[in-house]
Amino acid sequence: MNILYLAHDLDDSAIWRRVSMLERGGARVRVMGFRRGEGALPGPAELLGQTENGKMVARIGAVLRILPGIGARVATEAAPDVIVARNLEMLALAVATGRRLAHVPIVYELLDIHRLMLGRGLIARTLRRVEAYLMRRSALVILSSPGFERAYLDAYRQPQIPRLLVENKPLLPEGVAAPARPARLTPASPSRLTIAWYGILRCAWSLDMLDRMTRMQPGRYRVLLRGKPALDAVPRFHEIVARNPDLEFHGPYRWPDDLAAIYGETDFTWLIDRYDAAANSDWLLPNRLYEGALYGAVPIALRGTEVAARLEALGLGLIAPAPEGAAGLLARIDAPRLAELRRAVAAQPIDTWLADTKACRALTARLSALPRGPRHPHHPLAQKGTVA
Repeated sequence: MNILYLAHDLDDSAIWRRVSMLERGGARVRVMGFRRGEGALPGPAELLGQTENGKMVARIGAVLRILPGIGARVATEAAPDVIVARNLEMLALAVATGRRLAHVPIVYELLDIHRLMLGRGLIARTLRRVEAYLMRRSALVILSSPGFERAYLDAYRQPQIPRLLVENKPLLPEGVAAPARPARLTPASPSRLTIAWYGILRCAWSLDMLDRMTRMQPGRYRVLLRGKPALDAVPRFHEIVARNPDLEFHGPYRWPDDLAAIYGETDFTWLIDRYDAAANSDWLLPNRLYEGALYGAVPIALRGTEVAARLEALGLGLIAPAPEGAAGLLARIDAPRLAELRRAVAAQPIDTWLADTKACRALTARLSALPRGPRHPHHPLAQKGTVA
């Protein structure tokens, strides 16, 4: 099966995780998309242009410039069997491409809800109308969290096209063994607790909370920060870290090569996110949930979020009753309690946290089974599914 994958940000490692998943499932994937960074990419891709984080209006402009010629660019190679579009702007390109390839099904990956899409204002309503128009010309929407379906698609009455849940579980390379179970039960450090906050670091509230919490009990915590700080959202990131000896920023990490090392030295994973409180931040199931738990780190979440609901269903983790409550929960953790919490994480089946070749094949099989033919602007009620 040949898949055309249209990516909004080729510098996002999540893009390449999905490409790897599709390829592991037996598909041949042609990647086209925009960049927001520089340097070498993890795999071959055709560049459509350069964009920037957070600037949705500018991204829409970049897409509009590409729109008239996208069909001709795609036609330089054999027609795909499926077009997968990650995020709304890529869905517009997919539908434009579909005018030349009317029999090729389009799949919409809806993995984040931009704040401009929410509310009852003119811009939000206009964007949702555009999204609805494009979704009606799609055969399937892939979601990474049930929260997006309940709190966005259903709440805003977006089109009921078939839906598929594919969670953000890591996929280890062929030949790389899964971590030994159970994970380490003792503290990473004999004298203090180690907390990991990894990935795209854009929550100013979290940085402030971790800074205050460590200053209240100097030496009690070691907070490790890795990944990419979003300086547009957290402009004082480097200043705050430099002034606090209990906060350590170690820069970007390689995915998945570094996961075992960087999570293996931690006791807890920080999953509280107030960047888009009462919206995207509360609805998502982030990568760091699966990556941390895979290597034994205990997740810390906020009650009322999708992450907390998942942890409550599994019977594990620390769940703060309110944003400020995390400090109180951690203050009461001793070695026996930590061992109990880590044992609960390690007791989960490995496929709770890890995608395997079976899951990859299930995804490509679902895509290959999509109906081919002229797309009707209205679809039957949603058919829901899950890829473990």
